[in-house]
Amino acid sequence: SKATFYYTANDRVDFRQLIKDFAKQFSTRIEMKQVGFRQEASRLGGIGSCGRELCCSTWLTDFRSVNTSAARYQQLSLNPQKLAGQCGKLKCCLNYELDTYLDALKELPDMDTKLYTEKGDAFCQKIDIFKGLMWFAYTDNMAHWHVLKAEQVKEIMAVNKKKERASSLEDFAVEIIAPEVEKTFQNAMGQDSLTRFDQPKRKKKPNKKRKPTNDRNAPKK
Repeated sequence: SKATFYYTANDRVDFRQLIKDFAKQFSTRIEMKQVGFRQEASRLGGIGSCGRELCCSTWLTDFRSVNTSAARYQQLSLNPQKLAGQCGKLKCCLNYELDTYLDALKELPDMDTKLYTEKGDAFCQKIDIFKGLMWFAYTDNMAHWHVLKAEQVKEIMAVNKKKERASSLEDFAVEIIAPEVEKTFQNAMGQDSLTRFDQPKRKKKPNKKRKPTNDRNAPKK
């Protein structure tokens, strides 16, 4: 019989003396196995951010490496607190739908696509992969975004390939998104005052103390 101890460490650890002490204490053969942080999480178990049990502790047996490029392809925010699992590494579920996103991206122009129009040059700001929409903005007006379909972007790219400029993004745009104007409120004739209907209180005049007068009829003390 033997007793196996699993441990995690960044570097190699010398357990020769510890193994001798354990073997003497437990009277059995001791084996120390170093495992990764993912394997540790699979043995400990737990509940993921999705509310279900960890995949690595229920059914997942093939621990493939997960890169940040998987999050970029899926247009996820690169927030370590949201992308990291219980093991402290990137979540394994980032690889589940990666192939679907990669296949959909093949039908879309690249994110760094630049369009040349008579109104100016435009850069891509955002992509909706499954709807096939792309958001572009002129270099001199980055606040206004123009929503174009992937087919329309390819049409403009075909025109640019002939070393010609397209008319404008407005001729191809499905929707134009303007920045929201911040609403400001001004005071008009004191209407923002909650006490404008209250009658002002009159200030009381200070009472002047009268000088005591000698009353002849007053009784003497």
